[in-house]
Amino acid sequence: MADSPSRIERPLSPHLSIYRPLFTMMMSIVHRITGMALYFGTVLLVWWLLAAATSPGAYDLFAAVAGSWIGRLVLLGYTWALLHHALGGVRHFIWDFIHGFGAKERVLLAKATLAGSLVLTVVVWIIGLALKG
Repeated sequence: MADSPSRIERPLSPHLSIYRPLFTMMMSIVHRITGMALYFGTVLLVWWLLAAATSPGAYDLFAAVAGSWIGRLVLLGYTWALLHHALGGVRHFIWDFIHGFGAKERVLLAKATLAGSLVLTVVVWIIGLALKG
């Protein structure tokens, strides 16, 4: 057999613990997590629609679960996840037009996404609770 060349020693990829977590990196991870959370929220949406279409008893059960403190907490989280993911989509849409790639712009867009999702969640819940009475 022919002699094979000796193996070249190359550095291994650095582990995640070596990287310093950046705000933009964390927002990217949160964007992915909220996207996965929206799958669970869609199950709640389907339950609500099926309960409304089935019978008053089924809807009363959904309303009781959604109206409990844990149900409201889940709905609050779903509202935030939906708004955060949507604003993250707007951020990506801005990037599609080759804008906001500078270091300061990336951080500003990430902070705006987080702040905007929190503010919009509070506004949606204030309006929803005001309309409920």
